[in-house]
Amino acid sequence: MTTIFSKAGTKGVPRADRERQILAAATKEFGHHGYEATTIATIAARVGVTKPLLHQYFGSKQDLYLACLNPVGDRMLDAIRAAMGEHDVKAPPTPLRVLNALFTALNGQRETWFVLYDPSLPPGSDAAHRAAYYRDAIDDLAATGTADLLHAAGTSDPLDADALKHAWRGLCTALVRWWINHPNQSPEAMSQRCARLFEASHTILAAADDDST
Repeated sequence: MTTIFSKAGTKGVPRADRERQILAAATKEFGHHGYEATTIATIAARVGVTKPLLHQYFGSKQDLYLACLNPVGDRMLDAIRAAMGEHDVKAPPTPLRVLNALFTALNGQRETWFVLYDPSLPPGSDAAHRAAYYRDAIDDLAATGTADLLHAAGTSDPLDADALKHAWRGLCTALVRWWINHPNQSPEAMSQRCARLFEASHTILAAADDDST
């Protein structure tokens, strides 16, 4: 199957617009294929520009990755912080608020989650360090949220909180992957689906507790 690339980067396109085109294409490539498998040549072809021009605008592949990563990481952190900072008693529980914030932040570029959570980044590189910074910041927020949830449930075991934090990251990744495979699902539909799944899980666990007594 032959991949057809657009020619968005033809002559006469203002530099700012061309840079946006390159970043959008690079984000999609990094998100879908990972850093290691993505090439500057593929991104240039997708946009319809030459490799030298792309290097002129963004430098190396790592520089281009960082130009894609930083707005993604900032957007996710801002969304999660805003969701966790909401204290309206009528608002959904914190986990659902955070998921809704993530779906909203990722809408239009769902693959950006995998720009941040990319296992193929070169160890020790600036790209790996910067991605780790954002992942650690998100994990810190998750750790705060999970510790609060467990405390409200009557447990304060730090290993419980750590396990739940890792489970939460895995859940978010699985949900985003499912969402990518179902492009007709809006952020609102995903949030509603998660609310139903959480409610179903609560009902199932409650029934299991009743059966064990």
